[in-house]
Amino acid sequence: MKHEKGLAYLAFVIVCIVWGTTYLAIRIAVETVPPFLMAATRYIAAGLILFVASRIRREPLPRDRKTLGNLLIVGVLMVAVGNLSVIVAEQWVPSGMAALFVATAPFWATLIASLSGSDDRIGAGTLIGMLAGFAGVGLLVTPGGAGGHFDKKFILGAVLVQFGSIGWQYGTHRAKYTIRNVPFVTSTALQMLFGGIVCAIGGVAIGETSRFSLNARTLTALVYLALIGSVVAYSAYVFAVKHLPTTKMSLYAYINPVVAVVLGYLILHEPLTWVSIAAMVIILGGTAAVQLSRMRPSLRATVEMPAPRRKNAA
Repeated sequence: MKHEKGLAYLAFVIVCIVWGTTYLAIRIAVETVPPFLMAATRYIAAGLILFVASRIRREPLPRDRKTLGNLLIVGVLMVAVGNLSVIVAEQWVPSGMAALFVATAPFWATLIASLSGSDDRIGAGTLIGMLAGFAGVGLLVTPGGAGGHFDKKFILGAVLVQFGSIGWQYGTHRAKYTIRNVPFVTSTALQMLFGGIVCAIGGVAIGETSRFSLNARTLTALVYLALIGSVVAYSAYVFAVKHLPTTKMSLYAYINPVVAVVLGYLILHEPLTWVSIAAMVIILGGTAAVQLSRMRPSLRATVEMPAPRRKNAA
């Protein structure tokens, strides 16, 4: 158990760092690859690689309809809703700002856990932190926060990212309680394949095939997303979710935005205004307040726990 816990925290660190770089790769890939087919290519390729790995490992395949149905739902929520929403939004939203919008993930994780009954009710401290975080998002979509990118599509992108965050967090929550008994690699592969196939169907249906093209720059970004962002980081996420609390997993939203903002500024020369910096501080501060508020009850219980009585020496 200790070994698995240690691996889970290592997987969590991988998610924190690698997913921060994927916002940059997505922004580059959408230059020539339309969103639905980009998500489809990325996740079907990664899913096939992991499916082959699961066959080599001789992991049993789930065959009952209920388990397969849950895998389908989770895959659609996390890939075809969560990740696809970010990809669509990054057509209009700079990579660093997209990551900042995703930083509200802990708020949605907290709300979903509370509504599902798997966690305590939302307290005053948590509510204040959530309101502060969303105020930061509001500041980010002002003309000063968005810089030269402010328009209707930028605002639509911001809303899409929030919609995707809800889908991703609900998928994460559902995966934790409905597909526990599916082997790790098989579970990850099937989630990717189901989500990727849904994205492919959507892309073909809306006519994205005529706009699909690759150059050296976008091909490199797509390969990076499939191999590093999906095979490595998505697998790490699925593994960590099995062994760490959902709300603790959502803490990757602290680090991803910082990595994404710095890379976007240095490589793509994305604007970084004082308003957007202030919004980032407010959003991450709200996230910190939510997490601290949730940690207090357990810390208090630990402090107040009476020490075990010692038996008198014979």
